[in-house]
Amino acid sequence: MFPQRLAQAAERIQLHFDEVLRDLSPEPVVQAMAYATQGGKRLRGFLVLESARLHGIDAARAIWPATAIEALHAYSLVHDDLPCMDDDDLRRGRPTVHVKWDDAVAVLAGDALQSLAFELVSRPECGSAETRAELALSLARASGARGMVLGQALDMAAEAATTPLNLDQITTLQAGKTGALIEWSACAGARLAAADPEPLRQYASALGLAFQIADDILDVEGDADKAGKRLQKDAEANKATFVSLLGLADARARALDLVEQASAALDPYGSEAETLRAAARFVIARDS
Repeated sequence: MFPQRLAQAAERIQLHFDEVLRDLSPEPVVQAMAYATQGGKRLRGFLVLESARLHGIDAARAIWPATAIEALHAYSLVHDDLPCMDDDDLRRGRPTVHVKWDDAVAVLAGDALQSLAFELVSRPECGSAETRAELALSLARASGARGMVLGQALDMAAEAATTPLNLDQITTLQAGKTGALIEWSACAGARLAAADPEPLRQYASALGLAFQIADDILDVEGDADKAGKRLQKDAEANKATFVSLLGLADARARALDLVEQASAALDPYGSEAETLRAAARFVIARDS
């Protein structure tokens, strides 16, 4: 059930991206935007659509914030891959945007994708003015200096530091870099319905951390062809990770425990949340 739901969400989001970007002039920046938004698991967009379904929100309405979060995630990857950041030349098995075009196009495409995300959550299709304002405000907080950007800044500072981060510091870093957008995605359905997002916030907090631990495990023992990106970068950079601090066995055990926490947080929704529970199991079993 879950793989089909995830694939359906990915297809729906891609079709919506195609429709939205079709209205823009086919300049290199727009071509790069389209390129950057192709492929990937679409887990964040799926979480928006699934949390919306839990709250009785129609998919035709939820597709706007679902596409928005994937646009914002794509922007973060384009900028993260730049030479001044992580300096990656491969993403989803293809050349990164700055490699296929150049640094300037990559910067502008990322900027435009970020702006597009806020345009999409501000569309009248998302709901009332209050709902759209809440979506935009919460997205700004999740993606900016309180969330994802803060996490990336902490990550870059850690690379330059002489003392490796401890477990609490890594947890704080990843709660911003990875967890903030996952939390926004999972809570979007409740926000669309003007419902209490707290159960989904707790779910997403555990899910985001499990996701990052799984990433750290993949970086150590994953298959680069399946992952579609260069692996073992953390070890090469001598960066502290959940694996380097806990060891592989304890990192796996911690991820499993987090999946249990995420599943338990969904108890108020009963069996209706089974697909979200499957998503939590998926994040620690994936190979990319």
